[in-house]
Amino acid sequence: MAEEVKHLETRAAERPVWLMKCPTVVSRAWQEAAAAAATTSNPEAGGPNPNPVVAKVVLSLDPLRDEQPTKFKMEMAQTNNGNTPKSYSLNMYNDFVPMCIFSESNQGKYACEGKVENKFDMKLHSENLADYGKLCRERTTKCMAKPRKSGVADDHGSRMRPMPGMVGLMPTSATNAKEKKKPVPPRSFETKRTRRGRTEMENILFKLFERQPNWSLKQLMQETDQPEQFLKDILNDLCVYNKRGPNQGTHELKPEYKKSTEDNNAT
Repeated sequence: MAEEVKHLETRAAERPVWLMKCPTVVSRAWQEAAAAAATTSNPEAGGPNPNPVVAKVVLSLDPLRDEQPTKFKMEMAQTNNGNTPKSYSLNMYNDFVPMCIFSESNQGKYACEGKVENKFDMKLHSENLADYGKLCRERTTKCMAKPRKSGVADDHGSRMRPMPGMVGLMPTSATNAKEKKKPVPPRSFETKRTRRGRTEMENILFKLFERQPNWSLKQLMQETDQPEQFLKDILNDLCVYNKRGPNQGTHELKPEYKKSTEDNNAT
């Protein structure tokens, strides 16, 4: 299935534009101003203003100096935003990767709005530090406040009282107290195995491997009634542990011990 072809409007592709990174509080104030202008009619324009003025940029120059740093200042047009700072300093940059601005209309049409000529970073102006402090305190107060919500249950208390026939099954406080006072049965300890001599134990293992070539550790412990670690030490010297294959998880005698066992049986 062929993809739908999208057309890009490039009439304003070479128009110089400014790119500015602004705080969330500023962008939110601009969106609220744009929404208010869209719902308010303008008598001079004969309807809502699609492009309301949300801020103005002031460029400061000293005509008596030839070389001077360019200073930009942005002032918010709205004055009813509470403690939102009204003035911001703009730092301009020219050294950045070439960029273009693109837009998409409500009808799904794409357009190139221009090429970025200057990039700005916004920071709070010194004259608005007091307002910014009040704004931070408001944010902290809202974060610390935990609103409580109450609702009305629609089950009319059916979950709060026992159902018919369940009164006798529900444990009382006296029953719970008795259950808590029940003595805990002592733990049962296994009988301590008596350790045999190593030579005697090796002879017993040789006889067991004559009976069958493969034994698991659990089987040998049941046959010899010896401590697990003591039995492991002897098996590490006499046997090979099968990690895979049909005899996985079992021990068998090493080849040299198999040969000596066979020779003893032949004599």
